[in-house]
Amino acid sequence: MSTKKSSWKDSIQTFGRSLLLPIALLAPIGMVMGICSAMGQSYMIEKFPFLGNEILKLVLSSLQTITSIVFNNIPLLFAMGVAQGMAKNEKGIAVFSSAVGYLTLNVVMSVYLKATGTMADAAVAAQVGQGTVLGIQTLKIEALGGLISGLVAAKVADRFYRLELPLAFAFFGGKKSIPIITFVCMIPIGLVIPVIWNVLTSFLISISFIFTAPYVGNAVYYTLNRALIPFGLHHVLASLVRFTEAGGTYMINGTEYVGILNATNEILFNLGPTSEYWKQLMPTLTSYLGGAQMLTTLFRVPAIGLAMYHTSFLKNRKIAKGVILTCCLTAFLGNITEPLEFSFLFISPPLFILYCVMCGIGAIPYQMLNICIGYIRGTIFDFGIFGLLYEDTQWIGLVILGIINFVVFYFVFKWFIVKFNLETPGREAFEIEESASTLLKEKNWPAIAAIVIEGLGGKENIVNVENCISRLRVDLKDPNKVDQVKIKDSGCAGIFFPSANHIHVVFGPHVEFVRHAVDDSLKK
Repeated sequence: MSTKKSSWKDSIQTFGRSLLLPIALLAPIGMVMGICSAMGQSYMIEKFPFLGNEILKLVLSSLQTITSIVFNNIPLLFAMGVAQGMAKNEKGIAVFSSAVGYLTLNVVMSVYLKATGTMADAAVAAQVGQGTVLGIQTLKIEALGGLISGLVAAKVADRFYRLELPLAFAFFGGKKSIPIITFVCMIPIGLVIPVIWNVLTSFLISISFIFTAPYVGNAVYYTLNRALIPFGLHHVLASLVRFTEAGGTYMINGTEYVGILNATNEILFNLGPTSEYWKQLMPTLTSYLGGAQMLTTLFRVPAIGLAMYHTSFLKNRKIAKGVILTCCLTAFLGNITEPLEFSFLFISPPLFILYCVMCGIGAIPYQMLNICIGYIRGTIFDFGIFGLLYEDTQWIGLVILGIINFVVFYFVFKWFIVKFNLETPGREAFEIEESASTLLKEKNWPAIAAIVIEGLGGKENIVNVENCISRLRVDLKDPNKVDQVKIKDSGCAGIFFPSANHIHVVFGPHVEFVRHAVDDSLKK
C-alpha cells in the first residue's frame, strides 16, 4: 500500500515538474510582451514622444503580435510539455504524438457539437464556452485539453514503443505506432468530454470560491502554494488557478476568459490601464500572480536572509554571507525561492509552517490597496516593467506592504532562530568548509558531481537522476548508504527525502549543470 502511495505521489510530482517547461517559456515571452505593450500605450507615447515614431511603433506592435502566438496556444504547449515530462521512453515521439492528439481532440469535439446541433454561432460562441482553436470551432476546454493530450501521448509511448505487429503491418510497429494509437485514443475521449464538461465546469466553479473569495482567497492560495513546495505540488496548484475555472471565469467586453492568467493577458496586454477592467479586476488577478509573489521575492526572502546573517556565528559569518546572499539574489533576480526555504524547512518544520501562514496573511492587504502589478514572475525586473512602466499600478502600495512584511518576517525569524537555537546557515556546530562554496563559485561541475555521487553511496546505489528547476531528484537502491555530510561539501542548499528511496538535493538555478555533470560521471 505504501509503495502504491509513493508511486502515486512521485507521478504527481513528475506531472508538476512537466509543467515547468511551458511555464518557463511564458515568463520571458510575457516580459517582452509587457515591454512592447507598455511602450505602445497612448499614455506612454504622450510621456515619451519618441515612442510615436512610426518605425518604432511598427517594431513594437510586430513584436507584440509575434509573442502573442505563445499565449494563444498555451494548451498545445502544455500538451508537449506534459508529454516530454511524463514519458519515460521515446520522449521525442511522445511530444510529436501529443500535438497529434491535441489536434484530434479538438476536431472530434467539433464534430460532436455539429452532430448534436449544439454548435454555437461565432458571435455568441464565447458565452457557451466555445471558440476557435487552431482554426477549428470547438469546445474551449483550455489547458485541460493540452494536459489530457500530453498524458495520453506519454502513456501510449511507454506502453507501445516496442509494439510488435504481424509482418504485413510491421512498418507501423514500434515507435511509429505511438502517434497512430494516440490518434485513435483521442477519438472516444473527444466524444466523452463534451458530455461531462458541463458537470466538471460546474464543480470547479463551485469550489473556486475557496481561492477567489474577496481579500482572503489569495491568502489561502499563497499559504497552500508555499506549503506544497516540499512535495513539488505547488506547480499543479498554480496551474489549476491560472488556467481553469478554479481560478474563476471573467467576462471582459463580452468574451469569457477562464482562469486568472487568461483574464490577466487580455487586460494587461490588450486593454491597458485606461480600461474599466483595470481597476475592477487587476487587483484581484495580480494577487495570485507576480504582484503578490514580489512580496516574497523582493521583501520576505531578503528579510529572512538578513535575520539568518545577523544570527549566524562570527566564525562562520564570512562563508554564510555568501550562501545567504546567493539564495536571496536567486529569488530577487530569478524568482526562485526554494534554496532559502529549504535552508530552514527541514531543520524546523514548525518554522516553515509559520512561514507559510505568514505568507498568506501578509498577502491579505494586497487587494485592499488596489495594487495592479505583475505578471507570472516576481523579480525586480518584473517590478520595473509591470510596476513602473504601466500607469495606475499603485506600486507605492506594494512597496509599503513589502516593507511591513520585511520588518515582520525579519523579527519573527530572528526571534525563532535564537529561541530554538536553529542551525540555519552560519549557525552550524562545525565550521563551514569554504571549499564547498568555492566549488559553486568556480562552476567546477565535475568536482561537485563527484562529491554528490560519493555522498549518495556511489554509482551502484543510484537508480535514476532527474532535476527540476532547482533540485536534483535521485532514486536510490539503499538510502542508508547516503552520507549527507559529504553531500553538503558540494555546496548544495539543502537535502531531504520526500520518500524512502528518493532524495532531493537543492542547488538552485545551477542544478541543470550539476545534473549534466552527474550524468557524465555515471556514464564513465
